[in-house]
Amino acid sequence: MRILSGFRLLAWELWLPILLVTVWYFGSASSKSPYFPPLSRIWKAFVDNWFGPGFTQDVVPSLTNLAAGLTIALVIGIVAGLALALFPLAAEIADPFLQFFRAIPALAVLPALFIVFGTGPSGNIAAIAFGAVWPILLNALDGIRSIDPSIRLVARSYRIRTPLLISRVLLPGAMPQITVGIRTSLAIGVVIMVGSEMYVSTAGIGHFVIVAQQTFAIADMWSGILLLGIIGYILNVGYGVIERWLLRWQPRTHGALVAKGAQS
Repeated sequence: MRILSGFRLLAWELWLPILLVTVWYFGSASSKSPYFPPLSRIWKAFVDNWFGPGFTQDVVPSLTNLAAGLTIALVIGIVAGLALALFPLAAEIADPFLQFFRAIPALAVLPALFIVFGTGPSGNIAAIAFGAVWPILLNALDGIRSIDPSIRLVARSYRIRTPLLISRVLLPGAMPQITVGIRTSLAIGVVIMVGSEMYVSTAGIGHFVIVAQQTFAIADMWSGILLLGIIGYILNVGYGVIERWLLRWQPRTHGALVAKGAQS
């Protein structure tokens, strides 16, 4: 029964993309525009570029930098958000600075980051971490703040140590909001990954796309764009699975309310 339900869910999620790709394929079959080649030619370029050396030359470096940058942002964001939530005075002092740096687009500070960290992978990782850390940090801070203060009072009355309070009360209580920040940071990280690679890198998907555009290899350019869309979709679906696992302790209140309403 679960397998059948899974197939139904997959079919419901994929029917629109399949329809759009089908329309795109047949609608572009007779295209003579040099800027919008037929999907069949784009797919051929996709296979040639990404099912071969291009995968190790461009895809692996991009995903490695993305994973490293997001990991750094995750650690710094949760630790800093937790520390500020435990010390309200420090949070009030830091709030103007947090809002200031959060408002600066990461792409705007790429030149400064590349000067400090270099133009290699370290610069790309620093740019991704800088752009992705703010949603995680601010959501962690707000999530911990939103926990009912009486819960902390109860923990104090039972003399629960701070490490246990953090691991058993604060982080689980803030996790729904932290996961929202992580999802936002994931999208930001992909954007910055591509932008930083277009700027100075000599490898990566963004570098491949900008070089293809500059050399008028339009089919190759579209194949890189298509690959980025596929990667973004896979990351979103994969994180959805992780998010459900992280929040598995939450009661499915929405589904329960719907079922109760149907019974009444």
